[in-house]
This record gives sequence, C-alpha cells and structure tokens, in this order.
Amino acid sequence: MAKTKQQKEQVLKGLKEKIADSNSLVISTFSNLTVNDDQELRADLRKDNVQYEVTKKTLLKKAFTDNKVEGLVEDDLLGNISVATSEDEVVGAKVLSNFAKDRDGFKIVGGILNKIWVDGSKIAELAKLPSKQELIAKTVGTIKAPITGFVNVLSGNLRGLVNTLNAIKDNK
Repeated sequence: MAKTKQQKEQVLKGLKEKIADSNSLVISTFSNLTVNDDQELRADLRKDNVQYEVTKKTLLKKAFTDNKVEGLVEDDLLGNISVATSEDEVVGAKVLSNFAKDRDGFKIVGGILNKIWVDGSKIAELAKLPSKQELIAKTVGTIKAPITGFVNVLSGNLRGLVNTLNAIKDNK
C-alpha cells in the first residue's frame, strides 16, 4: 500500500534525526532476499542494538540533502535500500558485512561515520576492527599484565621460602 504524504514526512523526519544523532549509519542494497534471511539479519542486529529499516531512495536522498551530507552515488542504489544505525561505530558495519559475505543480493553501499560520508570499502575495513567491548577487554588485560607478573614474582619468593622450610623439616 502506498504511503501518504504525512507518512512520508514522518519517515523523512525520522531519517533526518537518525543521520544527525547516530554515530554510525550503514546503507545497504538488497534484492532476492528471502524472508528467513531477513529475519536472521534483523535478529542479529537486534542483539547488538542496531536499528534497521528499509526506506525509499527518494526519502534517503532528501534526508542526505537536508543534513548536508554529500557523497552518495545514485548509481550504487540498485534494488531495495536499507539503513542501519547504531551508537557503536563498528557493530552495525560488522553485522551487515558478515551477513553480506554469504548473500549475493546484499551489498553495502556506504555510510556515515561521525557525520562524514564513507564508501562501501571503508565500511568493510571498519567491520574488520574489533568492537568497543573487545578493545576495552584488551586494554584492561594490557594494564593488568604487569601487575599480575609482579604478584607472581613476589609470590615466587614466598613459595621458595616455604619449599626450603619444608625440605628442612623433612630432613629433620
């Protein structure tokens, strides 16, 4: 069923807000996508708190124009268009890239990263980066490593003393 002008204005308003508010916005095109594939994708995105919606090309172009975002190539917009937004810069790109590996009809066109347009190849590179949680875990591990080593060295001296005392006790 065709959308009314008011519905289109609401969608346009929502797109403008998403472009302005989100840290990451990934645009993808798809064709010949099965319902099961679509449900699988949406479930994966929901797990990672990524908002995903299918939108009209004309509304997307208008939202880009109104937000003064340049770089979208209209020739890349073949098939249906979807927009994924998230607060984490990497998560949306990572989930969509993993999904696109197995599907011929699904392609990442590009996106907006911190209010700057980037093409699909940059989004693919972004998807290879570790997530924010992984980076935090690595940082904590790096900070913790010297302390753990120091504790092991100190406890080694105590273990040596205990072993020496046990050996003396066993001899007597």
